[in-house]
Amino acid sequence: MQLYLGWYAVLLEAKSEEGLKKKRVAFSKAVFQGAVIRRPISPEVNLRGIKMLKKIVCLMATLVLVSACETTGSGAGEGANGGVDGSGMNGGRMGGAAKAGTQEDLVLNVGDRIFFDFDRSDLKAEARSTLDRQAAWLKKYATVNVVIEGHCDERGTREYNLALGERRAMSVKNYLVADGVSSSRVKIVSYGKERPAVLGSNEASWAQNRRGVTVVTP
Repeated sequence: MQLYLGWYAVLLEAKSEEGLKKKRVAFSKAVFQGAVIRRPISPEVNLRGIKMLKKIVCLMATLVLVSACETTGSGAGEGANGGVDGSGMNGGRMGGAAKAGTQEDLVLNVGDRIFFDFDRSDLKAEARSTLDRQAAWLKKYATVNVVIEGHCDERGTREYNLALGERRAMSVKNYLVADGVSSSRVKIVSYGKERPAVLGSNEASWAQNRRGVTVVTP
């Protein structure tokens, strides 16, 4: 430490470039002879040298922190990109890594279900919009066949809901066929109230259970 302060004393005491050269030669000789270690340093020069060392240490610490942040940011970016392969958040987004023409593709990129009002089997505007997308998807993947499931909420008898579920499934099929999908590619089945999507005896649950679901068959 004292050797470093001795060098700073030489720098601070030099008044010109020529003077710095002379001081450097003298300092080198002093180091060789071991004299610089014993050289007394004035309090003013000592204080200025210490302040300069502190500045250098702070600068080096800042550079280390910046470098560490850049490394961490790069790793985070790779993690985000890696999620596109189906893991993490990106695996479940629209336009994700689902294989084309599969049930997952239908669910993620088109929508696999529509919903009905209580005790009704007619299609609402939102349902028709979803079925238009399904029809376009089925025409794109002409070898894919589907089954339309008709579902109901828990109210009413088992027999009544089986019949209502069948009417709902048939409404979906008829719309897809009218939109250009071959009737032979679309089957229907009714599950009535036997397979609720959401458990609960309230309107929010019932609204999710009154549905028609398009399922890709193997």
